Amino acid sequence: MTRPSPRALCARLLPRTLRARVFPRTLRTRLIAGLAALLLVIFAGVGLAVTTALQHYLLARLDQQLADTGGRYAASLEHNAKADTASHDTRAQSPGTFGARLLDGIVTEAGVVDGDADDAAVAAGIAPADTDDQVELSPAEQRTLAALPVAGPARTADLAGLGDYRVRAVAGGDGDVLVTGLPLRQLKDTVHQVIILEVTVYGAALALAGLAGALWVRLALRPLDRIADTAERVSALPLARGEVVLTERVPPAAADPDTEAGRVGLALNRMLGHVEDALAQRHALEDRLRSFAADAGHELRTPVATVRGHAELALRHPEPIAAPVRHALNRIEAEAARMGTIVDDLLLLARLDAGRPLAATDVDLTRIVLDCTDDARAAAPTHHWRLDLPPDPVVLTGDEDRLRQLLANLLANAHRHTPPGSTVTLALTRHRLTVTDDGPGVPADLAPHIFDRFVRGDQTRSRSTGTTGLGLAIARAIAVAHGGNLTLSQLDGGGARFVLTLP
Repeated sequence: MTRPSPRALCARLLPRTLRARVFPRTLRTRLIAGLAALLLVIFAGVGLAVTTALQHYLLARLDQQLADTGGRYAASLEHNAKADTASHDTRAQSPGTFGARLLDGIVTEAGVVDGDADDAAVAAGIAPADTDDQVELSPAEQRTLAALPVAGPARTADLAGLGDYRVRAVAGGDGDVLVTGLPLRQLKDTVHQVIILEVTVYGAALALAGLAGALWVRLALRPLDRIADTAERVSALPLARGEVVLTERVPPAAADPDTEAGRVGLALNRMLGHVEDALAQRHALEDRLRSFAADAGHELRTPVATVRGHAELALRHPEPIAAPVRHALNRIEAEAARMGTIVDDLLLLARLDAGRPLAATDVDLTRIVLDCTDDARAAAPTHHWRLDLPPDPVVLTGDEDRLRQLLANLLANAHRHTPPGSTVTLALTRHRLTVTDDGPGVPADLAPHIFDRFVRGDQTRSRSTGTTGLGLAIARAIAVAHGGNLTLSQLDGGGARFVLTLP
């Protein structure tokens, strides 16, 4: 099983907001973070190299001092300083110098130079040897000193109570081994100060570089910001229907073909030009189709009315009419009436699509609901009709005839597509009307297209129901023409709810 990456693991454990902070997503933030990380790696590498080189250099100098010192201080430990004044020259060592004399691997003398005590002793006119600090070494430290190679390279040793020392062993004049050591305290202090200086300087440099990099990245990404602003303005335009004036373009400053962002801007401008042409052609086609539908509907009204009139006239003829002929005339009259309804619906849709203004008067929506419910109750007495109305009348500005038609279509749709005994509830608030039924609901494959034209719930397309598939399309068109909307929501327990919102 493959192990998840750190990003995937953090994505599982961290919340979304915290994850966005840990892993920046914007290009600007990533560039600045990448620049800061790169500088941090460079500064860390340079600081490590400088610190390591300085430490090696100071150790080399300390080892050279040990080589130059030899075993003079360790040799002076075996002499009596009061009796031998010549030994004072051998004790001119720096404060903190460590010395030890070993004979047959056993430390016989060990001491360290006390600089403050030596100065006081010289001022008092006494021998410095009397002021040296004697050192008691543990068995482990004695074994460490005894393991030093004679005349070999210097090594680092930890002497209890004294700290880390750089020690070196040389052969004495009478078969003993003389060990001399210099403290590493000053070396460590110097390296520590250099590290503090590096952290301070590199930290300030990193902060300045991050600030300068942020400004530079902001300037460098300004063309992309202009492209994004143009795209956002275009995305806010209503492109679904009607005439669209698409004048938004990427500014010339952000459409330089010599830059990567400029090429993106040029490509976006070309794409917007193509989209503008396509929208213009679509609008022209819609205008032609709308004009065709209006002209065709207008021209069909007269012949349809003529056919229906002749059929009615023939049915009223006083002489007996054969049964087959009467049946044919009845069918002609019914189909002519149906065709007239379709023509009227098409004409209404064409007018609504053309954006023709509706009447704007004060309309009592409560009265319309009551009237349409009475009509529906008369048309479908086997259904249960319930009303949920506010105590005060709901009055709005609109076209009363069209709003009546909208509500009549919704109620007709409710009782035609629900079985007898179903309950239809109308609920009205100030700006919202819902029509809810407890029938079988709208099929899932039909719901996304329920407001399209010539879409019928009767998949067999039987004419016995008398539906044309234009009722809900007209209802939504009327709602949109009033500045509102008509939507469908399916109920979990079955049934459908149509929600009409009006401004």
